Amino acid sequence: MKRISILFLQAVIVLIGIVALTFLIWTPLTEGRATNLDAFSIYSDPFILYVYVASIAFFIILYKVFKLLSYIGQHRVFSSSSIKILKSIKYCAIVLSILIAMAGVYIRLFHNLDDDPAGFLAICALSVFVSIVIATTANVFEMIVQNVIAIKSENKPSN
Repeated sequence: MKRISILFLQAVIVLIGIVALTFLIWTPLTEGRATNLDAFSIYSDPFILYVYVASIAFFIILYKVFKLLSYIGQHRVFSSSSIKILKSIKYCAIVLSILIAMAGVYIRLFHNLDDDPAGFLAICALSVFVSIVIATTANVFEMIVQNVIAIKSENKPSN
């Protein structure tokens, strides 16, 4: 892969991280019930704190993808380090999907009766689906890299 392509993809990963972080900081301020609250009350809400804790898995995934892209740029994609990165991406995506599903269940059970949680639940379902697709894709790539490493080790000439 050309170096410029890898740098572009790494820049996209950084941009996604910046946009997500901005969204996490800005969105609680625009929430309807936040108009009469001070900043401490807004950001100490248990659900907002839960979202921040759950987002750690998302940012770990972004970091690991960035690191994997650097391995691809160094032509080290078929290494044990890549397998470790793909495993951590898979596990973080699984954890993220579970945490998002739990948030959806919480909102469904404890939402205000005047509110309609359908939009939030749809976003939760879509996010869980995307997380599962990411975990599955990482698992497939992990198996491919393991097979290539095994084939390379079998084909090495013995001294």
